[in-house]
Order: sequence, then C-alpha cells, then structure tokens
Amino acid sequence: MEQVRAEAERVITAIEGDKRLDAVSTPLASWVKKLTRRTSVKNLLSGTWLGHQLHPMLTDLPIGAWVAASVVDVTAGERGADAARKLVGFGVLSAVPTAAAGASDWADLYGPNQRTGLVHGLVNAAATVLQFSSWWARRRGARGLGVTLSLAGLTLTLGSAYLGGHLTLIRGVGVNHTAFQGGTRKWTDVAADADVASGTPLRVMAGKVPAVLVRVKNDIRALSATCTHEGGPLDQGTIDENGCITCPWHGSRFRLTDGTVSRGPATAPEPVWDVKVEDERVWVKRSA
Repeated sequence: MEQVRAEAERVITAIEGDKRLDAVSTPLASWVKKLTRRTSVKNLLSGTWLGHQLHPMLTDLPIGAWVAASVVDVTAGERGADAARKLVGFGVLSAVPTAAAGASDWADLYGPNQRTGLVHGLVNAAATVLQFSSWWARRRGARGLGVTLSLAGLTLTLGSAYLGGHLTLIRGVGVNHTAFQGGTRKWTDVAADADVASGTPLRVMAGKVPAVLVRVKNDIRALSATCTHEGGPLDQGTIDENGCITCPWHGSRFRLTDGTVSRGPATAPEPVWDVKVEDERVWVKRSA
C-alpha cells in the first residue's frame, strides 16, 4: 500500500508542476468564467444557496449510479441487464450538472491546483464518455461490451475521485478558510476612530486574527479580513452601494451587516465582529 501511495503522490506532484497544462487550463478557465459571470448562475453552481459547495454533493449521484450498475452486472447477470442499463444512463445524465458545478469551482483556481483540477475534469469526461458508450452498447444488445466499458469508466472515475480528494483534503480547495480562525471574545482596541474612513476598508489585528473595518454612514462594521473562499484579503476589496464588500481575488461578495454571502464562489458566511467606539478608539470582539 505504501508503494501505491508513493506512486500516486509522484503522479500528483508531476501534474501540479507541469506548466504545459496551463496552455489549456488558462483559456478554458477564462471561458468558464464568462459563462458563470451572472450572479444567479455563479451562486447556483457554487452552492452559495446551499451553505457549502454543490459539486462534492452532486458527485455522489453519478458515482453511486455507476457503482450500483457494476454491482448489478456482477451479481444479477442477464436478469439485471435492464436495471444496470438504466443506472448507467442515470449516471451519465447526473454527470452533466456535476461537471457544471465542478467547472465553476475549478475556474477560480490557479497554478498547481488548477492543473490538478484540469486533469481531474478530463479524466471524469473520459469516464463519462465510456459510460455513455456502455449505455449505447447495452441498448443495442451488446451487454458484454457494455459491462466492460462500464468497468473501465468506473476505474477512471475512482482515479479521478482520488485527485478530487487531494484537492479538497490536502490542498484545502473549497474549505472555509476561517473555520479554525477563532477570535477573541473580549473587547479589543484595534484602531483610532479617525482612521476608519467612509467606504474604505481598514485592516486591523484583533489579537492574532485579522479583521476589516468599514465605516458605513455613522456606523462602523467589522468582518474577518480573510475571505472564507480561498483566503483572499478583504481589506483590499471594494465596497458597493448595497453595503457589501467584494473580495479582490475571485469576486465573492459579503454583506457588511451580517457577513452573509451575496455572490459566490464563496459559500460560507464571513465571521462578524461586534464594534464599539469609546474615547475615540474602535474596539471589536468576535460576535457570539
């Protein structure tokens, strides 16, 4: 097992460092961003409405269907031919929205992560083609060929799933970047009241946690300064007329009043800080 793991890590390291993949990933990501530039589309595919990324949840549908189809093929034989064909077909259909959500997430990645994501997507695409070919072969009565194609496609899918797990669990793609940040529950002096200009974000340190202060009319709002999506610096973002701050990295927007996500790709809300002004000093503490 150690040898298999070492080989898998060697392959992933090679993919991450292969800059030749950028010739494909860069223009393709740009095209995907254009297709998902509308807020409604981005929020739908990112899973902003769901509270976490949509893509990982959708992957259970095609993988589950294709695994079930192969199990039926092995255990039921000809008696399960019709059920197996329907499962393969359902997997192919469910792969379409799964791929769309994954592409939306992938387009916001850079460098090694985007290269790995590109290979992940291409392998999944090849697996889906094999599964569709399996469905077509089964429909024409070539069950043996269909079974073989399904097993080949499932093998590719499981290999691709390993790359997806690496991106999420090792590289931290798609996780909430403030999940373990914590923050002081005690009032902390962070800035002079006069330093907080209207509509201009100000980065401060509340203990060991960075926060961003924004003056909105007569009030000062405070959020954590680390974007929940990919850790972008919100203090370098912009404030719009709707009272939202936009991350400069991927365009996620958060409401200053309560930290909720107005636009993806972020799915987790931004931590909110309570604010008070005393003796011309700004004090903050993490909201309960």
